[in-house]
Amino acid sequence: MVFAETILMTMILPFLLIFVIVFAILERSNLLGEGKHQINAMLGLIIGFILIGFPVPRDMVVAIMPWIAVGAAVMLVFFILYGFVGGDLSKEMPKELKIIFSILIGLFTLGVVIFTTGIDKIIGGWISGGENILSGVFVVILVIGAIVWVVLSNNDKDKKKK
Repeated sequence: MVFAETILMTMILPFLLIFVIVFAILERSNLLGEGKHQINAMLGLIIGFILIGFPVPRDMVVAIMPWIAVGAAVMLVFFILYGFVGGDLSKEMPKELKIIFSILIGLFTLGVVIFTTGIDKIIGGWISGGENILSGVFVVILVIGAIVWVVLSNNDKDKKKK
């Protein structure tokens, strides 16, 4: 029996991952109220059990788990190297570094979700013209429009600050 096919990898770890994430979000946000630890834990348990009860979302989480480990390892190495060179981050992370990390984490998350769900094959078919050349053109126009919108909205914010 291969380790990746055991009940540990297909049931227990996805359940624990989702339980911990839901519980942490509820604890941090106080969405259900202050001091509602038992209710937060109960909701985390319920959502975790629902996840492992349905194969498609469970398989998505199982596919994403190795990528989460790789991302955490890369961030750990970066922080160790930054600690050697850049100094102490325990007090306050510089604003520029927060922005860069937010962008990189967002891109990493988007890439992992696109890759593990198979959307990359659909997008590749659109862009290569395998499905329909019109859909490829639409995707390119959409991407260019998004880039122009981001650049113009940043310029408007800079002008308002001055």
